[in-house]
Amino acid sequence: MERVNNITSSVIAICIDLHRKLGPGLFESVYEEVMDYKLRQSGIEFKRQVPIPVIYECVKMDVGFRADFIIEEEVIVEIKSIEAVHSVHKKQLLTYLRLANKQIGLLINFNEEILKNGVTRLINKYYE
Repeated sequence: MERVNNITSSVIAICIDLHRKLGPGLFESVYEEVMDYKLRQSGIEFKRQVPIPVIYECVKMDVGFRADFIIEEEVIVEIKSIEAVHSVHKKQLLTYLRLANKQIGLLINFNEEILKNGVTRLINKYYE
């Protein structure tokens, strides 16, 4: 769990830095692109726009789910730039965690005046 905590701390620090420089109110795609750049600079291993299939009765179905980022094969990061985070956004991330069999996810809403108010860390209780 220490490794995952270090990963989430690094990602949050990167997000805070880019939020300080860009501020709130931009499109989600802008934050995603800048975060991609910052992650590359930091040397952190990541994948962007990762397809997450649904497996049903041993059949893999590509149904259009995509995680914004999977960091170090451990943490899913979902980026938002919305007025308010609602339960549906948390459920989306929890679904991704469950389908991808990942333990920890970060939901980052860049549309907050202070970014720490826009960071939600979620745990997949079904993680194996």
